[in-house]
This record gives sequence, C-alpha cells and structure tokens, in this order.
Amino acid sequence: MKGLYLVEPVVAVYAFASFMVYPLVQQYVYRRLWQQITNTSYPELGTSSQCDTNSSNHSSQHEEVQKATSLFSMYSELFSMIPSLLVTLVLVTYSDQRGRKVTIILPLIGSLVYCTCFLVVSIFELNLYLLVAASILSSLFGGIGTILGGCFSYVADLFEDGKQKMLRMAGLDMMLGLLSGVALISTGYFINSAGFNWPFFTAAMFHLLNLVYAVFILEESRVIDSVAYGETNTHTLKKLTLGIYSLFVQGSRRRNYLLVLLIIIFCSFSFVNFGGLNLFMLYELNEPLCWNEILIGYGSALSTAVFAVSFVGVYVLSRCLSDTTIIFIGILSVFIGFVMMTFIKTTLLMFLVRIPMLLAIMPFPVMRAMMSKVVSKTEQGALFACVTAIDNLTTTMANAAFNSIYAATVTWFPGFAFLLAGGLCLIPIILLGILRFFGLENTNESESLLPEEETPETDYTPVV
Repeated sequence: MKGLYLVEPVVAVYAFASFMVYPLVQQYVYRRLWQQITNTSYPELGTSSQCDTNSSNHSSQHEEVQKATSLFSMYSELFSMIPSLLVTLVLVTYSDQRGRKVTIILPLIGSLVYCTCFLVVSIFELNLYLLVAASILSSLFGGIGTILGGCFSYVADLFEDGKQKMLRMAGLDMMLGLLSGVALISTGYFINSAGFNWPFFTAAMFHLLNLVYAVFILEESRVIDSVAYGETNTHTLKKLTLGIYSLFVQGSRRRNYLLVLLIIIFCSFSFVNFGGLNLFMLYELNEPLCWNEILIGYGSALSTAVFAVSFVGVYVLSRCLSDTTIIFIGILSVFIGFVMMTFIKTTLLMFLVRIPMLLAIMPFPVMRAMMSKVVSKTEQGALFACVTAIDNLTTTMANAAFNSIYAATVTWFPGFAFLLAGGLCLIPIILLGILRFFGLENTNESESLLPEEETPETDYTPVV
C-alpha cells in the first residue's frame, strides 16, 4: 500500500496528546504539593473560585504552594533540557543523511514512555520527584523540538516555492494550536469527572496510534540511494558533526548575516512569548482569580485560537505585506497582550486579554520560511536542527527564568513577570528594525546554493 506524504496528522495527534498531558502535570503537581505542604486534601469545589476564604493563613498557603510548584516546573525543565537539546541536534541534522522519519518516530516513543511513567506515578501515588526522572528519560528520545524540527524539514523537502513553504509551515502551527485547544478543553472536564489516571492513559493511547501511523503509513520525504549512501557511510559521522558548521561556512556573508539575525529574532521572541505564557496557569490558580480545572481548560483553549487566527493572518497578509511587516505585527500583538496581563484581576478580563494576542504566532512560520528558502535542500535538516535546538534552549531558559521571577515576586506583584515580558518584546522589535534597515531580508534564495550540492542520484524529493 502506498503511503502518504501528510505530516499534518502526526503534528495534530501529537499536539492533542501532549497538550492533554501538559495541564494534567501542572495541576497534578499542584495538588500533590498542596497535600504535602498544608497536610490537608485539595479543596474540591463546584464553583469557579477556590478563594472562598480570605484569611491570612489561607493566603500564605496559596503563596507557598505557588512557589513550590513554580520551582518544581523549573527543575523538571532544566534537568531534561541538555539531553533533549543534544538529541535534537543529532537527529534533525542526521535526517539530511538518512531521512526525516527518524526525527518523528523516536520522539513519539519518548512521549509514550513519558505518559506511561506519569500514569504509574498517579495510580500508585509514588514519589512526586519520579516525574522529573520521567522527563529526563523521555528527553533521551528527543522532544517537541525534535519532532517539530523534523516535520518542518519534511515540509521543506516537499516544496520549492517560498510562499508555499510558509503557508504549509503556518498550517503545521495551526494544527498544533487547534488540536491542543481541543485537548485543553477536554482535560478540565476529564479531570473533573475521572481524576488524573484516565487522561494520562488516553494520552498514551493517542501517542501509540500516532507512532503506528508514522512507522507504517507516512512516507519518507527524503529518500537516500542506499548504494550512494553506502559509499559515503564512513563520512557520515563527520558530516553529522560538521553539518551546522558548514551551513554557515558554505554560504555568502550576506546570507549568514541574515540567518544569524533571523535566528536571534526568532529565539528572543520565543523566549518572551513562551516564557510569559507558561505563567498563565499559575496566575489563574492564584488569588484573586483562583480558577478551577474547567475554567483553566477554557482559558487555555481560548489561547489556542491564536494559532488559527495567526494562520489566517499569514495567509491574508502575505498577499499585501512584506515578511518583516508581518513579523512586526505579530510581536506587537504579544507586547500589547502582556502589558494588559500585568493588571488583570477579574475572570472576564482574563478571558479578554487573549484577544490582543490573536496574531502572536505569525512571526514563527514566516521566519522559518525566510530561513528555509535561503539554504539548499541538503541543508534543511542542519538548519532546523540549529533553529530548533537553540529555540529549545531559549524556551527552557525562559521557563526557568520566568518561573523563578514569578516565585520571587508573587507575594508583592504577581503581574511583574508579564510586565517584564512586555518590555523584553522590544529586543526582537529592534533587531527586526536592523534587518529591515540594512535590507537583509531581500537576500536572494539562489545565492545560497552551490552547484556541487545538487546530487539527484542521492536525493529524491517526491512531487506532491
């Protein structure tokens, strides 16, 4: 049976299963720490608020649990960061030599292991810090950065036209957002009706089905001639090691300036965006909002409307505006949202603050497409390995930094971290202005290609 060149189902199912687990973990850790710190059971209330008492003792308990949960998240992120980064660099770069599916299959195995470990801890109420060990173990198979780097490289293999790449990559971002939104809505009801065990089990089953699709149905986008590969197999390790280095050595100086500047803008914006967004759930659990799992699910799901609106934004605005203008609009959207978030005190405003951020995802597919179209086909894996690894590093650092800042400031100004995030948005805006001022975004795609890089006998790109 002929397979499919559709990587979107992989991203969709992966997003659904992963974002079902993400709020599960935060809320599970929060409740376990609540029991350990207060020596009382977690309050099970049918109302939208858990702040029914205003006593100073109750308030101090909330603050203590907030700090402990924030620090637990930081430790989990930091300990799993290095293995995940190394695996991402190796696998996504290696995919230039042996195909993209390896970057998809291994992270799915890791995610299945991750969910299974969490399920065991939840069922038997094992030590909470075993969850950190589960994160480290799953990171040895790669993580979300690995699978997304592989999927974006997969798409880059299929299309020559820069606009088609941008729209297809924006489509991947949209799938990521929409399915994660469905998962976030269902998670709140799932926890409310069935506890934590069944959601963990359901997520594990989705990862298993996704793994079956990736192994048996998804076609390889980059088929390497086995004879040609066998002749150069002794040089594979060298190519793997020097892949990212040669990415910058073989290109022109102008192209290198563009790539470096785009990577810095991409990662600085990712640092601010995801670092700030990571605190939304903790802020919602804290006073004066004190949301329950249902409201948290709705709030998180509403945030994922950003992905759909951003896809429409890229599709429409790319017809009449330059790439740098689209990126600027997206960053400005995030800046406005975080500044508003600083002063949110009511449930209604907490929902409404998502509206200014509806275009927040637009910069990512546009910058990926800009970088992809100035490198050759044989460098796509090295490019996305570099971008994904650095992005993973900055995102992990952002989560650790913003969790630490939030833990230190939650008692006197819970919105300080969001105000800081808004201020840091000025960094990618300034760098984008530099890129626009010097006209680097007009670098021609053809100047990055070297004649000897095109080797049809060892590289086959399917027509779709």
